Amino acid sequence: MLRSLWLTDIFHSVWEAGGTWGVKGHDDKCAIVHYMLNSSCVIAFGDDPKPVELHEGDLAIFPHGTAHVFAAEYGVQTTPLSALVQDFPPGESGVVRVGTPPYRTRMLCASLHYSAIGESGLYSALPRIIVLRRHMIEGEPLLLRTLDCLPSEIGRTAPGSRLVTLRAFETVFVLSLRIAMEQLAEESSALTALHHPGISKALMSIHGSYAEPWTVESLSREAGMSRSVFSQVFRDLVGESPMRYLTARRLQEARRLLADTSVAQQDIAQRIGYRSQVGFHLAFRKEFDMTPGDYRSRRASGKPSS
Repeated sequence: MLRSLWLTDIFHSVWEAGGTWGVKGHDDKCAIVHYMLNSSCVIAFGDDPKPVELHEGDLAIFPHGTAHVFAAEYGVQTTPLSALVQDFPPGESGVVRVGTPPYRTRMLCASLHYSAIGESGLYSALPRIIVLRRHMIEGEPLLLRTLDCLPSEIGRTAPGSRLVTLRAFETVFVLSLRIAMEQLAEESSALTALHHPGISKALMSIHGSYAEPWTVESLSREAGMSRSVFSQVFRDLVGESPMRYLTARRLQEARRLLADTSVAQQDIAQRIGYRSQVGFHLAFRKEFDMTPGDYRSRRASGKPSS
């Protein structure tokens, strides 16, 4: 799952807040990050009266961009997020002030536009909010160092700074999800698949070589399980059959290659395990209701592709 996730763009900003303040966000098609640089705030969802508290050094990630409120305290009047950040285009940074001075609360916020092309079924099993407490981050030195360096990096205009910032946030995103997945595996059957000794091997085999002519039999051998047991356990943990999962991942990889590279369609078909371009064409059209060529053209022109 983590291997196929990468960021395509970000909007990031340092928030400074003071007094009695509150911000109401909306559902978004991206992941959202709040990192408390100092002081504290609360996060609440409309259908949950129990807020989540964030303190200095805590990190909150919203994998699915779920709408939420973040505020000085629960129940205060809020300002729509769109009214505060409307002047900042994606890829740019800024300082956003909310409330009244003195602005003693500071937090780093970002909208992480990841490629949905690489989003797997396992990603959907993640909860709407993941909170990493300071002590958890301190146990992951690379994550801690990256977070510590981000506030100074995002304001730079040197050549390559935007790319450096994008990859730094990508590192934060992936490392945070890795920690969260280890913690959540006991709570979610889909994430438990990553800890199952056999199923995890099969998943790594699929993601490691889409071109391999995988079958249920060959994947069950990779897992060290009988065909029938492997099929049942895979479906129970992942939520779909091995071959359906394989097909979906192959075609997601095809979408990535069509969108982000100039690799010829025939070569893409071979890279993801299709022996003929016709078979690839038919499978792609069945999955996405358009041909590979149409998809590439739409992406190149900036038109919606789904």
